Amino acid sequence: MKTRFASLLFLFVFINTSSAQIEITAFDEDKLLQRLEILSSDAFEGRKTGEKGNDSARAYIIEQFKNLNISGYNGAYEQPFSFEIKNRTLNANNILVEIKGTEFPDKYIVISAHHDHLGVSSGKIYNGADDDASGVAALLSFADYFAKHPPKHSVVLAAFDAEELGLQGAKYFLDTIDHSKILLNINMDMISRSMKNELYVVGTRYDKSLKGFINKFENPTSTTLLEGHDGTDGKQDWTMSSDHGPFHKAKIPFLYFGNEDHAAYHKPTDDFAAITPQFYKNAVRIIIAVFGDIDALSL
Repeated sequence: MKTRFASLLFLFVFINTSSAQIEITAFDEDKLLQRLEILSSDAFEGRKTGEKGNDSARAYIIEQFKNLNISGYNGAYEQPFSFEIKNRTLNANNILVEIKGTEFPDKYIVISAHHDHLGVSSGKIYNGADDDASGVAALLSFADYFAKHPPKHSVVLAAFDAEELGLQGAKYFLDTIDHSKILLNINMDMISRSMKNELYVVGTRYDKSLKGFINKFENPTSTTLLEGHDGTDGKQDWTMSSDHGPFHKAKIPFLYFGNEDHAAYHKPTDDFAAITPQFYKNAVRIIIAVFGDIDALSL
C-alpha cells in the first residue's frame, strides 16, 4: 500500500494540479477562535486526564461535533481506555468521529490533536491554549470544511487523551484498528502561536513521496511552511514528540504540523490572549489545503 501511495503522490507532484486550493477558507475563522477561547478557558481547569475539567471539555467537544452532524467512530464518540502510571490506574477517553469517504470508504486518513493538558498546579490553571486546544479547535474546523467538501477517503478526526502522559491515547487507538487501512496521519499540536509567522511540518524525512508533495505544495497564505525539526537540521527532533509518534513507530506515514516552543510552553501563561490569531488562521488554512490535495488522489 505504501508503494502505491508513493507512486501516486509523485504523479501528483509532476501534474501539480493543486485541486484543494479552491475554497480553502471553507471553515468559519471566527468560530475557530471562539472554540479555542472556550477550550482554553478556566472553566475546563486545564483539561487534565482523569479530572472533571477534562470531562467537561470532552463533553463540549462532542457537543460541537454533534452540532456539525458528524457521527461517532463505529457508532460512539468516546473511546474509553485505562493505563498504568506511577503505580496507579488512570481512566481516559479518546474522542473519535468518522466521515465516510465518497469514493474510498475503507481507506482512512486520521487527523489528530490531543484534548488533554496539565490541569491545575499550585493554584494556577494550565489552560494549554496552544498546547493543544489549538489543534482540537482545528479538528472542529475540519468538520466545518467537510460539510462543504466531503472527503474521497474516509477520515477519522481524533481528539486523543493522555498525550501529556506518554501519548497514551494514540497508542491505544492504534491497538484497536487495522493499520493497513490507515494511509496517513496528520497531527496538529501547537499551531496557534508564532511571532516568526512560521509553521513547521515534520514527517517528510521518512517518506520521499510526502517530501516531494510538500516541496511542490502551493501555500495559500503568507505564513511560511518549513520542513525541519526531524533530526536532520540540528534542531530539536520532533519525530516522536506528539501523537504522530505511535503512527511513525507503526510505520504509518505522518505529517506533523506545529510551531516552535515559546516562553509559555507548559506554563500557566499559555492562554488564549497570547496566541497570534492571523498565524493560527493561516496554519489551519495550510493544513486543510494539504489534506485536500492529498485526498484528491486515488490512494
